[in-house]
Amino acid sequence: MRSPRRCSRNGCPRQAVATLTYVYSDSTAVVGPLAAFAEPHTYDLCEPHARSLTAPRGWELVRHDGDFAPPPPTTDDLVALAEAVREAARPVPRAEEPDHAPGQQTGRRGHLRVIPPAH
Repeated sequence: MRSPRRCSRNGCPRQAVATLTYVYSDSTAVVGPLAAFAEPHTYDLCEPHARSLTAPRGWELVRHDGDFAPPPPTTDDLVALAEAVREAARPVPRAEEPDHAPGQQTGRRGHLRVIPPAH
C-alpha cells in the first residue's frame, strides 16, 4: 500500500484531498478533488488549504463545491513499485569532502575557512 500524498503547502503535514491546477491562458485557478496521479504542474492540498485558497488579483477561482474526501488506499502493486523506486532514487546527502592536501591543517567556522599562513 502506498503512503498518502501530503499537502504541498510548506510545513503542512496533512493528507492531500484536493488538487490545485492553474490555467494560465484563462487566468483561472481550479481546486478540485484529488487527482488520481501527482502531476508536475499541479499542487496537492489538504482540506483547510483547499477551502481557504485565494486566486491572484484578476484571476478567477473555480472551486469544487462538494466534500473533499481522502482517496481510498490502494494495493496496486505497480503503483507501490513505482513509489519504492522513486524513494530509492532520491539523492542521499554526501558528507563534505576535504579539498586540502593531507597533513595540511585547516579549520572551519560556519561558511568560512581558516588557512594557516605559509612558512
